[in-house]
Amino acid sequence: MDYLENRKYVIQTIFLVVGIVFAIRLFYIQVVDSSYKQAAETNAIKTIVQYPFRGLIYDRNGQLLVQNTPVYDLMIVPKEAKSPDSLRLCSLLNITIEDLRERIKKAKAYSYVKPSIFYQKLSTEEFGHIQDNLIDFPGFYINARTARGYPHQSLAHALGYIAEISPRELEDTTYKGYRPGDYIGKSGIEQAYEKYLMGRRGVKYKMVNVRGIEKGSFKDGAYDTLAIAGQNLISTIDLDLQKYGEFLMNGAKGSIVALEPSTGEILTYISSPFYDPNLLTGKEYGSNYLNLLKGQDKPMFNRPIMASSNPPGSIFKLVQALIALEEGVITPATQFYCNRALVNCHNHNSPLDLYGAIQQSCNPYFYQTYRALVNQGKSRNTFKDTSIGLAEWREQVLSFGFGQKLGIDLPNEKKGIVASPELYDKIYGKNRWKFSTIYSLSIGQGELGVTPLQMANFMAIVANKGYYYMPHIIRSIGEDGEPLPEYRVQNKTTVNPKHYIPVIEGMAAVARRGGTAAIANLEHLGITICGKTGTAQNPQGKDHAVFVAFAPKEDPKIAIAVYVENAGWGGSSAAPIASLMIEKYLTDSVSRKKVEEWVLSREYLNMK
Repeated sequence: MDYLENRKYVIQTIFLVVGIVFAIRLFYIQVVDSSYKQAAETNAIKTIVQYPFRGLIYDRNGQLLVQNTPVYDLMIVPKEAKSPDSLRLCSLLNITIEDLRERIKKAKAYSYVKPSIFYQKLSTEEFGHIQDNLIDFPGFYINARTARGYPHQSLAHALGYIAEISPRELEDTTYKGYRPGDYIGKSGIEQAYEKYLMGRRGVKYKMVNVRGIEKGSFKDGAYDTLAIAGQNLISTIDLDLQKYGEFLMNGAKGSIVALEPSTGEILTYISSPFYDPNLLTGKEYGSNYLNLLKGQDKPMFNRPIMASSNPPGSIFKLVQALIALEEGVITPATQFYCNRALVNCHNHNSPLDLYGAIQQSCNPYFYQTYRALVNQGKSRNTFKDTSIGLAEWREQVLSFGFGQKLGIDLPNEKKGIVASPELYDKIYGKNRWKFSTIYSLSIGQGELGVTPLQMANFMAIVANKGYYYMPHIIRSIGEDGEPLPEYRVQNKTTVNPKHYIPVIEGMAAVARRGGTAAIANLEHLGITICGKTGTAQNPQGKDHAVFVAFAPKEDPKIAIAVYVENAGWGGSSAAPIASLMIEKYLTDSVSRKKVEEWVLSREYLNMK
């Protein structure tokens, strides 16, 4: 019994001694030794995202098109941002108390413990003003990154713009790896080449105390990763030619697309009216975007690849001629009278052979050519014969890139329209339509719609005598890169190269004395322009003017399409614009100042 009693006292003594030891140690840690207090104050880790430099974009001659400018985002970690001085913070940021609360609410909805953007795109001056006061706002810190900037005011529709990724995009697996607050390409080159331009973000881990003051890198940066800059892009654009084309449009609505026939490289890409790309950067992006979107003249509408419903007009007579030559229903010497009882035309000599018909843009000539093309007697039934002919004609038209996307490296390209038997069966009923129903196709009207890009590409086809390369606006990814493989594929038409020769001869006559575009003549400079005028019917108002061309006739260097809305006849508006662009590109100067003055005056818009 005594043994058990003694054992009890021993155990109690042991517990008492252990308790005293722990009490002494606790007193030492809390009162005497401050190292543990310091460790507690530095045990918070702050994650800082390092945004990469987005790739730059240059023109074909090395001129900078898109650059990066420094901006600063004010970040928030809701868990650490306890009871900030709201009125003072509102004063610093120049926002309302309601706006402040909404921003905090949004941050908490994303994550209570992870950082998110509280206020975007602080300028350098705003950053300097706020930085000195951040010590009084735990949970807030500055994160530096870059935004887009433009050293010029050109090429907005091709370059596109970047903006913050949307919640819907974040849910899309295509954007896996992106986070709220990230910026992505929303249109143009920025969107099409996003994966090359974006780079890869890095991260730094910082130790901070309870007051948010940085105490150095976590484990000497062992877990930090460096941001990797995006790749630079070399475009095919000639910025000087682009600026000159925009200068010539002078507020007129329309498009100019010029490309290099031998490569498919786009030299100019103009959608008018255009806008300063700098408007879609900075804090005013939202209001500027809405203003542009609501603009009466639709400045955000990307005409070169999206204006697909307008008929091509008389330039399509060249397509009819080429297919008719291939089918053998005409020869270059075939003559037709200008019979206005068939379709209206203007005054000129008659009869005409193919050369004269192209030079004078004779409507009855191509009416009769197209009739011979679609009614070849392949069926005794007139309705069926027309249907067969139209289907075969359509297949050849498609080989020129019409009625389909050409595959340009820009988003939202439209296909256009090429009439088909199925379309007319749906409208009129099977075996209830014939040539007299569809004859307007012969002169590029009716159920046809082409984009300005397709028009320019058609000129490249004629210049190459039967083939084209997919039009593209980026020459290489990286300074020493090469074009993507798909831009080296030669796409051939169904028409034999020999048939292009008489058509080219007729086009050369268009820009000479007596032709429909004599104003475009450059033979005094030793340059032969091969072109074709057109007038696209417009049910909503004055017709649209069209001119397509390539030059020089031998070894072509440039193919171009000019489309001016509500300008009427192509020979008085689109043709002089195109010829000035060609002169500028081939000679690096402009000698015909009177022609330039005529274009800039926009008097052609008042002509009847």
